[in-house]
Amino acid sequence: MKLNIGRFASYFGAIVFTVIFAFPLVFMVMSSLKPDFNLLQDVGTMRSFLPVGPISFDNYVGVYDRIPLLRFIFNSLLVSTITVVLGLFVNSMLGFALARMEFRGKNFVFAVIISTLILPFEVLAIPLLYLMVKAPWISFNGGFHITQGIFNNYQVQILPFIANAVSVFLFMQYFKSLPKELDEAALVDGASWFMIYRKIAMPLAGPAIGTVSVLTFLPMWNSYIWPVMTVQDEEFRPIMIGLQYFYVNFGTAWGQIMAYLTILTIPVVILFLSMQRFFVNSIATTGIKG
Repeated sequence: MKLNIGRFASYFGAIVFTVIFAFPLVFMVMSSLKPDFNLLQDVGTMRSFLPVGPISFDNYVGVYDRIPLLRFIFNSLLVSTITVVLGLFVNSMLGFALARMEFRGKNFVFAVIISTLILPFEVLAIPLLYLMVKAPWISFNGGFHITQGIFNNYQVQILPFIANAVSVFLFMQYFKSLPKELDEAALVDGASWFMIYRKIAMPLAGPAIGTVSVLTFLPMWNSYIWPVMTVQDEEFRPIMIGLQYFYVNFGTAWGQIMAYLTILTIPVVILFLSMQRFFVNSIATTGIKG
């Protein structure tokens, strides 16, 4: 009986917290289906969480008519995906080196990497912007030549965020959990450190890869401050910049904003659902761990 009561209490608590955290999402989706007048009228009542009143998809049509929605979605998906892929490669290699290899200054390198977490991005934004403006870049436009400045393109949205201290730390901690005997056996068989990383460590790092992918994709998808500073052309703007298009001189298109935010949320929800399944499969099929 005690076990059943405890299980019931845990399920009840989980349901309560799920409902609490789901309220903003439900409000957002329901509001995206209502005209501005009804949306504002229902705020503060339970009607704001229910599909009542004049329900339609006019706000979604309005979003598509007001901004280049498909272009913004493509830009954000491109920037986020490339950053995730390159970040997985760079950060996992560094995390592997710090966790499995012995070299002079390893602790100092790790301390420097972790110390970057102390400073918020707002502190680094101006120096980083200056660095991007002054950095040399290889251009193939009209022939091969080197130009100065990485600005108003996809590269400026990707390059500063490939290396990430949190990702390095997560990979390092995960690789430390693998038994050292795997490395020793591979080295005896003549494998190089890169081969150990590629054929042994990374195939066992499914949970770390999934976690880092989510933690990298989410801030890139929601990036706003940095694109505002570095991107002016709509051709390269990410999806979060589109929020600026819904603030007009004589009011705010709240229904369209809610519709736009709902569209913004869909890829994130899909990513989390897919990674959740990936976590379970990876943990179930992972090899020997320490």
